[in-house]
Amino acid sequence: MRVLVVEDEQLLADAVATGLRREAMAVDVVYDGGAALERIGVNDYDVVVLDRDLPVTHGDEVCRKLVDMGLPTRVLMLTAAGDVSDRVEGLELGADDYLPKPFAFSELTARVRALGRRTSVPLPPVLERAGIRLDPNRREVFRGGEEVHLAPKEFAVLEVLMRSEGSVVSAEQLLEKAWDENTDPFTNVVRVTVMTLRRKLGEPPVIVTVPGSGYRI
Repeated sequence: MRVLVVEDEQLLADAVATGLRREAMAVDVVYDGGAALERIGVNDYDVVVLDRDLPVTHGDEVCRKLVDMGLPTRVLMLTAAGDVSDRVEGLELGADDYLPKPFAFSELTARVRALGRRTSVPLPPVLERAGIRLDPNRREVFRGGEEVHLAPKEFAVLEVLMRSEGSVVSAEQLLEKAWDENTDPFTNVVRVTVMTLRRKLGEPPVIVTVPGSGYRI
């Protein structure tokens, strides 16, 4: 899952991004609404965590433009104003969910994951395919009843492949969904991660390489 965090309090923005990355999400961070619109015009995001009171371009305007663009991206709006009228106003702007500050990080993570499941064909919270069981909320993977311990990027790649439901996923798509914009697009990090993931998942191999196209399960 790829997430854009838009928050002008830089310490909070960076803390949220770090926490989401530990949950195996690819996260980009910007600190004003203008920069957010630039990123949204370049990258595909599953979820935007959007502070409402932003400099340059207000969060309300960012939300409106996202809705007008017709993107499948979901918006989780953050604000220090947490009464009912503020929540209603935020949702009427087109936000998909609303979380007042201060918030518990576990709740933020749960809401981001719930929104991420709504960006494509609805899938169950726990994914199962080819004898593999992946629980994104618990960050657990089992094969044949045995737990498989994965690093965050390995987990992220496996989740993208599982969510594709047998479709081929290119290396470029994996890079887009599992890594942030600071990753060198010419690196071999995808190939190396898939190799490590195959080894950890054991025999028989479940990740198939489709020459010239990508990978599938």
